[in-house]
Amino acid sequence: MTNQDPQKSNMNESSEKGLPEGSSVASGSQEMEMSKKSIFREYAEALVIAIILALTIRVFVVQAFKIPSGSMIPTLLIGDHILVSKLAYGFQLPKDCEFQVSFPPVTCFSSTLVMNFDPPQRGDIIVFRYPEDESKDFIKRVIGLPGDTIHIQNKKITVNRQPLMDETFTQRIDPGIIDGRINPRDNLGPLTVPPDSYFVMGDNRDQSLDSRFWGFVRMDKIKGRAFLVYWSWNGQGSWTNLIRWERIGKLIE
Repeated sequence: MTNQDPQKSNMNESSEKGLPEGSSVASGSQEMEMSKKSIFREYAEALVIAIILALTIRVFVVQAFKIPSGSMIPTLLIGDHILVSKLAYGFQLPKDCEFQVSFPPVTCFSSTLVMNFDPPQRGDIIVFRYPEDESKDFIKRVIGLPGDTIHIQNKKITVNRQPLMDETFTQRIDPGIIDGRINPRDNLGPLTVPPDSYFVMGDNRDQSLDSRFWGFVRMDKIKGRAFLVYWSWNGQGSWTNLIRWERIGKLIE
């Protein structure tokens, strides 16, 4: 009776079965590597889908904006973060687009309504491309509709010869009156709003750069209607007052 080395016996068994030495270890490493690649691919695909979905929602459905200035006080405050409905007036297709190295990677300077809903109404607060620099977005309130006659006399606004009752949502902090020959802030017109255009003003009447100074907003430059404050950051005062909790979830009227 001869003693046989167990290691050699295992090697012989492997050879008899046609399996190379260490094949089970190699197979396990490959499976782990394939598993890692699969997980990485799943995360990458999920990220790409999330980015595409976010861009689609931003372009066609709703877009977030931050209020950087006080031209819409008291309705909107500096530091308010708002949501704007891109579907308020119809389904828009962007046009006149430029690619750039930023996020989002495309800036579009106008849009076409391929499916019309209700047109902008007097009193709507809209976001639009600033006529004098279309890379910037402005937010104002619609005062004049296509065909309306606008007249401002000593800060009093009339639309089609009817007084505009705007005291509940505006403020005028400068008691002085500026001659219309010097500055159109307090005296302007009468003038008629062209077709497919709108006359807009800030609610902070004495401190707003709006249609009184640079003219009308064309329909194809309107991005959408503001409808909700989803966050509001005060940015000053004590830490307990940094966030305006009472404004979060406030509907914009």
